[in-house]
Amino acid sequence: MKAQIFQQAADLLWQAEENNAPCKPVRELFDHSLSIEDAYKIQEINTKRRLSMGNRIIGRKIGLTSDVVQKQLGVDQPDFGNIYANMVVMEGETIELKGLIQPKVEVELAVVLKKDLPHPDSTLLDVIAAIDYVLIAIEVVDSRINNWDIRIEDTIADNASSALIVLGQRPYQLSEIDMLNTKMSLLADGREVSQGVGRNCLGNPLIATRWLAQTMAKMGTPIKAGEVILTGALGPMSAVTEPTSYTAKFDSYGELTIDFI
Repeated sequence: MKAQIFQQAADLLWQAEENNAPCKPVRELFDHSLSIEDAYKIQEINTKRRLSMGNRIIGRKIGLTSDVVQKQLGVDQPDFGNIYANMVVMEGETIELKGLIQPKVEVELAVVLKKDLPHPDSTLLDVIAAIDYVLIAIEVVDSRINNWDIRIEDTIADNASSALIVLGQRPYQLSEIDMLNTKMSLLADGREVSQGVGRNCLGNPLIATRWLAQTMAKMGTPIKAGEVILTGALGPMSAVTEPTSYTAKFDSYGELTIDFI
């Protein structure tokens, strides 16, 4: 019986994306509260569906890394979702708003791994040794759930409310960039709409990466060499409601621009 409801919830999210029309919160399908573990089972149903259609997982995204957002949803932990190859946008390309439902953008630092992180007790030293390089990133999040009426269980089931990721083209060595103190500013058509600093992401984007490494190793699906990890937002999200050019600026580390049309 429970498996049928999980399938129903996964189908609801899948159809919302297919039809480009939001659905009700999946938690409303359950008589009792939906657990985090069960939410990941719903996510896994659509993961298998995507993989069966030829999609390929190239990394993971970490969500709910902000204290403010965690308090808003009444949780004390982050979550994660999959990044698929067809989600990646490079600077110079454009994003069509008609292909999204209710998108928002947030700025992050992405890390790309050169080594696996297989241990459930991975340390910060393990994480540092495993990172190949760092990229400036803009994540486009997009809830399949109407009006972003989500709790942590809803967003986990919905692949952590993921849509697209925009990656900068200059790789930085970890020794070149101050992950803790680097300052970020997000501009929309030249007007600042968000700002933040590295420590806003769970105290340090490397701490967020360690959390993901430990969590996924415990689940039997450790993160591997070559994968890209979106470590979490450094500042508030900005809703995209019309064609807009967004630019993420990082101190002296450069900038990343993406246009919505």
